[in-house]
Amino acid sequence: MISFGLFGSSTNSEKLIGFGIVILFFIVFPIFSYYRWKDKKIEDYYLNNENLRKFKENNDL
Repeated sequence: MISFGLFGSSTNSEKLIGFGIVILFFIVFPIFSYYRWKDKKIEDYYLNNENLRKFKENNDL
């Protein structure tokens, strides 16, 4: 849809590009995000004292 809007010579090419971006943003990206985060614990990514301590122990600079 986006590529047809970019490379096609249509009177509605700007609308096709816009609809393609909207579909990517509201449909494809949330599905991708859910797929990547479904089995992960969000607490592992918090920046708290325990995780900072683990980071300092594992970081050998």
